[in-house]
Amino acid sequence: MLKKKYVPRSVLYELTLGCNMRCIHCGSSAGVDRSKELSTEDWDKLTKDIYDLGGRDITLLGGEPLLRKDWYEVSKTIRDYDMDLTIISNGLLIDKKIIEKLRKLDPHSVALSFDGASPKTHDEIRQVKGSFEHVKKAFKMLRDANISTGAITTLSKINFQDLPEMRDFLLDKKIAWQIQIAAPLGRFPRDLMLSPEEFYSVAMFISATRKKINLERLPVMGAHVFGYNSKYLTNVNIVPVWRGCQAGISGLGIQSNGGVKGCLSLSDEYTEGNIKEKSIKEIWNDPNFASYNRNFKKEDAGKNCISCKYLKKCRGGCLTVSKSVTGKEHNDSYCFKLIEESDSFKI
Repeated sequence: MLKKKYVPRSVLYELTLGCNMRCIHCGSSAGVDRSKELSTEDWDKLTKDIYDLGGRDITLLGGEPLLRKDWYEVSKTIRDYDMDLTIISNGLLIDKKIIEKLRKLDPHSVALSFDGASPKTHDEIRQVKGSFEHVKKAFKMLRDANISTGAITTLSKINFQDLPEMRDFLLDKKIAWQIQIAAPLGRFPRDLMLSPEEFYSVAMFISATRKKINLERLPVMGAHVFGYNSKYLTNVNIVPVWRGCQAGISGLGIQSNGGVKGCLSLSDEYTEGNIKEKSIKEIWNDPNFASYNRNFKKEDAGKNCISCKYLKKCRGGCLTVSKSVTGKEHNDSYCFKLIEESDSFKI
């Protein structure tokens, strides 16, 4: 018996690991399909089970999800259950035929990867010449079709100085902008990760943008790596109140071969089952699933967080960043409070 009823409110489907790009920051080293990826029927059964568990929000990503020939069928099943559908794409395959299918689906959002203010930066990161022009065209096609559109920017030392110009590009285009940082996983080299000081400067940028530009002109937010208990910054997180990493609490990730994690950004050591062997209901309702969050205790925290007054609520920040950067769970060094309390901090 579970001590508490957990509901997978936000579910990520890695529809395929296949990809038509080779992005420098890719944490899953996408490019080639996984062995024995799930069939259309597998995804449809999974969607029904997610619905039965109370899930109402599913995001398709990859790899590049539009490479799957059945991406529309999988998406339609999600919409047939009246669940919110978000699709995250690199934009390379979006054309008039794709747009027509997206219009029929009426997705909650289609979000495109947007990683630089110029071809030089974006194409260098994405490792595909011409990808910047493709994503600009895709943004326009989506907006012209009145499809709710988002931009997702993953920051590293290569592109974080492009932020002001990227803001100028997105302004007044009715595109919601999510900003996140790359962590040292997969193909991404540690020496290209933002320093804590650079990370904090990005948070200042998001905060200043929110104060300067109203949300109708440019909705901008930091992903879950942002927003831990600052004395000086207004909330910049995607959620209004940070309640700790949601992996296995309200978040769930399914790999294209059926592997199950609390969050897809976690490394493969966090795979805790496979829907080919057990149903997602059995895996999700197992009392030991995502025990790192569901059964968190103070003594699980690392030295960065063990004495923090916010530990019970925060549980040590983003688990992926914590583990990949410090080697320990619940020990996130990319924390506003921690940065602000450091000897080198200046504002």
